[in-house]
Amino acid sequence: LPLPPPPPPPKSVSVSVALPPDRNIPNDTPPAAPPPPPEGLVGKVAGEADAPPITLRSDFNPLAVFVPDLRTDAAGRARIPFTLPGNLTRYRVMAVAVHRGTHYGLGESAITARQPLMVRPSAPRFLNFGDRFELPVVIQNQTERPLEVAVAARSSGTALTEAGRRVTIPAGDRVEVRFPAEAVRAGVAHFQVAAASGASTDAAQFSLPVWTPATSEAFATYGSLAGDSAAVLPLQVPDGVIPGFGGLEVTTSSTALQELTDALLYLVRYPYECAEQIASRILAVAALRDVLTAFKAEELPPPERIREFVGQDLARLEAMQNPDGGFAFWKRGDPSWPYVSVHAAHALQRAREKGYTVQERTYTQALRYLRDIRRHIPREYPEDVRHALQAYAAYVRAQMNDPQVDGEVRRLVREPGVDRIPLEVAGWLLSAAAGRTELAAERAELLRVVTNRATETASTATFATRYTEGEYLLLHSDRRTDGVVLEALLRVQPEHDLVTKTVRGLLGHRVRGRWDNTQENAWVLLALDRYFAAYERETPEFVARVWLGERYAGGHAFSGRSADRHQLSVPMRVLAEQEPEAVTVGKEGPGRLYYRAGLRYAPRDLDLTALEQGFAVERTYEAVDDSADVVRGSDGRWRIRAGARVRITVTMTAPSRRLHVALVDPLPAGLEPLNPSLRGTEAAPPGAPARPLFSDRQAGWWWRAWWYEHQNLRDDRAEAFTSYLPAGVYTYSYVARATTPGLFIVPPPRAEEMYSPETFGRGSTDRVIVEMPKPR
Repeated sequence: LPLPPPPPPPKSVSVSVALPPDRNIPNDTPPAAPPPPPEGLVGKVAGEADAPPITLRSDFNPLAVFVPDLRTDAAGRARIPFTLPGNLTRYRVMAVAVHRGTHYGLGESAITARQPLMVRPSAPRFLNFGDRFELPVVIQNQTERPLEVAVAARSSGTALTEAGRRVTIPAGDRVEVRFPAEAVRAGVAHFQVAAASGASTDAAQFSLPVWTPATSEAFATYGSLAGDSAAVLPLQVPDGVIPGFGGLEVTTSSTALQELTDALLYLVRYPYECAEQIASRILAVAALRDVLTAFKAEELPPPERIREFVGQDLARLEAMQNPDGGFAFWKRGDPSWPYVSVHAAHALQRAREKGYTVQERTYTQALRYLRDIRRHIPREYPEDVRHALQAYAAYVRAQMNDPQVDGEVRRLVREPGVDRIPLEVAGWLLSAAAGRTELAAERAELLRVVTNRATETASTATFATRYTEGEYLLLHSDRRTDGVVLEALLRVQPEHDLVTKTVRGLLGHRVRGRWDNTQENAWVLLALDRYFAAYERETPEFVARVWLGERYAGGHAFSGRSADRHQLSVPMRVLAEQEPEAVTVGKEGPGRLYYRAGLRYAPRDLDLTALEQGFAVERTYEAVDDSADVVRGSDGRWRIRAGARVRITVTMTAPSRRLHVALVDPLPAGLEPLNPSLRGTEAAPPGAPARPLFSDRQAGWWWRAWWYEHQNLRDDRAEAFTSYLPAGVYTYSYVARATTPGLFIVPPPRAEEMYSPETFGRGSTDRVIVEMPKPR
């Protein structure tokens, strides 16, 4: 990257390295990890034949050396030769000496690793597409004389408006150089910075995720074809889209498992990690372990990596178990939630069935909790909720082959009377009674209840359950009931006419390829896994073809039983140029073709206006130390002085009671949150106290200092959660520091009910300008 020619005779720094290509990603998907940086020669100062090469520091191992066994000489000295890694930092050196088990000593010192010339990039932790920022690079001169230094920068995924410059650095001093840049592509942005002054050189490389602040996976259409047939799908490309992002994806498969891709990806990608959500992810992945090869979706890890993820989730879940064998929502030590505890035990059992390692103590304690479930249910829970929890516990105990469960199932059927049992409870008890000869009478009665209460149309069947109150204590939803009942029918009478109708109804209730929440997706995937194993019997032997308008786009032959799928991708640039009116998917040959046609796009206008669909949300920024540090201009943009502390306040209004609420506030890339729970973080300034919740004995809640139960401060967002939110106005406040100058796009804050995400609200997109203070 040539530098502007300064007097005397110009010198330039050339940085030459192959940077990996960028990849477009949706907003809710973390970018792939960048490849390791290349080693060796990066460049050299042009015009100087004897100039040394600029070597990229690549070994950043925090452990410089570890010697577990070393003997001293007669004078008590020991020597350890080693090579320092590329970290320019201070190393702590510790040594322990032992003599015959009776004498010991401990010594400590320090080593500071540095170079005559050092490059220290100080980049933000992430970027949003469209951010314009100044990349700070600190150049440090450790010599005893001034240095004229050539500095160069290079990036992939961002546009640098300046390739390099020359600066003079006084002896023993440092100078900050800022390179203006703009995030022009979503994905992963890679950077290199290099500096050279005579024989002194240094270089560094790093990567940042670049998110898309306003991306809509607008349309996803699913369908299937039998015999020799075709489907014509209308296609309309929205106006004002970014040509370089998204496009049309048509996926064909000979198995309906392909239709579950988005539901499984939803569970794998789900950003919150309470005990219920971890358990739901374990349930779905464990149930589909034997067919994960069908899920070759973009960004889905390979099966061996999925197995590793399940092991990690099991470890997290086991660490959250309370001494009573139950599980709290967020962490060990909080009161155990009965439903979450039963659900977690269910996940442990399913994982154990599939061969995953579950600690015996965890499993035994969970079973003990299930057997004693009545004692663990608070007395203020409504009676129908108590009955439902006992039925779910009996269902899980039956999966565990608990010999004591038969009597429990018989009691739960007879106590309220079979005709008064909610459908969801009937589904759990019907599954528990499957295959048990001694429960034949109860099984017949429960099957009659389920079939009589189905809501049928010509092609679909659905089931609805209502509890008198306290549905939030069961995380209840109608689609979950459909999944519970479908699994029960498949266990007891898989050839029943309601089975195929229920599957059609479930697939028809998907939005963007999935169901509404983690509970629904987990239970439906459990049931559909059993359905697909029973119903896909015809051996596929057909050819699938796709047309884009009048032009043939491609095809694929499916032969034999395979979970393979074929994907045809058309970039948004091609769609914008050709403007096809329809996509046609055709099939010739025996078997069933399943297809998915999805259109992804990002609008050029990244600004979103506020929207209220159950919540009202707004966000403000205010100064902490000096009122002049944060100012909102007449154009609506927030101007923040670099280095200033900023209080960010999100106000959320709930017009009525809300359950299992998540409040998420994205950060500007130029700000970093200050987490007061981390050691070394400066103390947060005093602020207005959060509104407490009133005591509600019936709901089981008492006074607490904050409306939220759990919060996370992450690199790119702040999150707050509560299980029960009475109607009212609530605020969530935290402090961040402005670290990087630039103009940043801030996605809207959002509130939603996690188990009813159609109840949500968002604020508006903000623009934040972080600027250096004006010299006085």
